Amino acid sequence: MPETTQKPRTTLPTAATATAAESSKPVADRILLVDDDKIILSSLGEFLRLEGYTVDTADSVAAAAAALGQRPYALLLTDINMPKSTGFELLQLVRQRFAETVCIVITGYGTIESAVEAIKLGAYDYLTKPIDDDDLRLVVQRAMQQQALLRENRSLKQQLGMRFSLDNIVGNDYRMLKVFDLIETVADTRTTVLISGESGTGKSLIARTIHHRSARRDRPFIEVSCGAIPESLLESELFGHVKGAFTGAVGDKVGKFKAADGGTIFLDEISSASPALQVKLLRVLQEKQFEAVGSNTTETVDARVILATNLDLKREVEAGRFRQDLFYRINVVTIHLPPLVERLGDIPRLSEFFLRKICAEVNKDVHGISAEAIQALQRYHWPGNVRELENAIERAVVLTKSREIMPEDLPSNVLDDMAPPSRGDAPWTPQPLKQALEGPEKRILEAALKANNWNRQLTAQVLEINRTTLYKKMKRYGLEFEPGGAAR
Repeated sequence: MPETTQKPRTTLPTAATATAAESSKPVADRILLVDDDKIILSSLGEFLRLEGYTVDTADSVAAAAAALGQRPYALLLTDINMPKSTGFELLQLVRQRFAETVCIVITGYGTIESAVEAIKLGAYDYLTKPIDDDDLRLVVQRAMQQQALLRENRSLKQQLGMRFSLDNIVGNDYRMLKVFDLIETVADTRTTVLISGESGTGKSLIARTIHHRSARRDRPFIEVSCGAIPESLLESELFGHVKGAFTGAVGDKVGKFKAADGGTIFLDEISSASPALQVKLLRVLQEKQFEAVGSNTTETVDARVILATNLDLKREVEAGRFRQDLFYRINVVTIHLPPLVERLGDIPRLSEFFLRKICAEVNKDVHGISAEAIQALQRYHWPGNVRELENAIERAVVLTKSREIMPEDLPSNVLDDMAPPSRGDAPWTPQPLKQALEGPEKRILEAALKANNWNRQLTAQVLEINRTTLYKKMKRYGLEFEPGGAAR
């Protein structure tokens, strides 16, 4: 240890008397030193402070527990043998309540067994007394690197959890609210889930959200786009192969199912699977077993399966392109994502969500979207669904020169749908004016009802008509009420 008599002494703060300035310093350099020997506390504390760390001290386990409860620490150095309570009890407390803190134990000669036991309780490393300066410096540096990795890992997991939280699935349409309920219900089960919907509706996001809300969240999530892989290679991709199984198989390969063991495998565009592959899929779903291509060895896997399709699988079964038994096996819980054109009321919220997300990514300050631009977005038919809307907002954010997105910032195809048909675009069929107006009126009523989630009171206010009048027109045109028949 350094000769403290050759250096000016400074009164070191205890855990209970740390200054406000010290407590505000980042956790990345804060150390809690615990020992019942005040000389050790003083000398070790001074050495670590000279190394650039912020050090608090505690002379007992009780004082250390109090300090840990007051502020976060990157590193804890504790003696093992102390009166009343031992360092082992402190390690157990840290592991249970302060897992983000890395621990190093200090032990005397002849007690290496105790140090090994401390390692089993979660300590990162140990030091023996008397402590060598270089050893202390090296162990602390390594422990700090370990703490930085733990902190980065927690941050990444938090970002991942935020990315795939329900907050990122934007929608107030009653059908999307049902989707949220289904996700909450099935997420923490082993049940196979089939997600249906047009391309671009967010099936992959739903699958990842289900995984990250389940007990398997810390295990692999493997996504396979069955339509993007040649049929001849898809079986090998899913189940793996052994060396020499086919031309080009120069070595063994682990398949996606094995890679997803303990986690979740997401099979997108499942309708593109060949009949032979469908048989294997049925087996692995029912028995959790399969053989790699070219192998006779049966492997068992524990992987939760989520599938997605943009086709009507029931029609595919009727047409003979999809196995009926596989369809019934995967059609346990079905989550259907409606196309964006059927949930126009969600476009303002989705647009604002994408605006904030993209502004953060490109570091651009755009305050909002004009009412005229929102109207243009709601009049477009969105063949690419939510994905196309996100791309449109990204383009507008990048190209706009104002603080607000205007209609002229939107893609030309979106604006083209705003243009009213010119005279003579369609031949006129002789008919009474009242009858001619029925078609446009019905479309306007239906669009307004959908945009307001079938809330008749709000729809009537927007259209500036009486609620009873709206009800009569809905009945006349055969427009369905909100599911459940609840009048609002």
